[in-house]
Order: sequence, then C-alpha cells, then structure tokens
Amino acid sequence: MLRGFGRVSKFSGLELGLPQRATRQAAGYDLTVASSTTIGPGEIKLVSTGVKAYMQAGEVLYLFDRSSNPRKKGLVLVNSVGVIDADYYNNPDNEGEIFAQMMNITDHEVTLEVGERIVQGVFMPYLLADGDESSSKSERAGGFGSTGV
Repeated sequence: MLRGFGRVSKFSGLELGLPQRATRQAAGYDLTVASSTTIGPGEIKLVSTGVKAYMQAGEVLYLFDRSSNPRKKGLVLVNSVGVIDADYYNNPDNEGEIFAQMMNITDHEVTLEVGERIVQGVFMPYLLADGDESSSKSERAGGFGSTGV
C-alpha cells in the first residue's frame, strides 16, 4: 500500500465512503464532515472528517480549502493549508484522525452536516535541506498539534 485513506475506529460504522476525487483530472480528494458541527460567528472549530491518511516516507498530505467554502458556506480553512505528516497516521492520541480547522466569517451560525465536503487533500512529495538531522529526533507521540507549541 503506497498511500490512501482509512476510517478511524470511532467512525467505522459511518455510512460514508473514503475521500474521492470529483473528476479524473482533480488533484484533490474531497474530505467530508463526519459529525454534525455548528460554528458560531467568528468562531474557529476543528471539524472532524473521521478519516486518516497513510503515505510513504518523503510524502505529505496537504489540506486545502474548497474554493466554494467562503462564498457558499461562509467558512475558511483558518490555517490556510493543513499539513498531515506521514507519522501522524495511527498516532496514539487520535489514530491520526484528520480535522479541518475552520473559521466562520459570517455574522450567523453555520451548521455542517455529515457528508458535506469540507476540504480537499493533495498528496505530494517533499524535499529535505542539506544537513537535516531530524532522523535523530524522537518519534511522534501525539495527535493534532503535538509536535510543538
């Protein structure tokens, strides 16, 4: 297995498929909402997708906002681009569940229903700098936001 998606155990019974590309030429896989979520005006919330992603060493899954989110839903992916590292998969805190960090830019509540497309994920290779010594660092021990302050 090179790269792909799986469902985290707490959502294993969910009647949703795994992320898919909408068209043959689409770069991104659409991730959907796993649990109905309401976001208040100006509020930032982690939106559960119920999925995790596996990939090879030297690869990353980038999460990008869907272009229609601001106009149609009044939401933006507040960190602009999410970075899902290969070692996030099956971490002990949350099994590597992918969350979308969304901000409501409207003046009213926005409710996301199960199955709504929320972000798109693009697998990509990455490069290392000369003298990189990260291989001597410890292994990931946690989930969302666990590698630093």
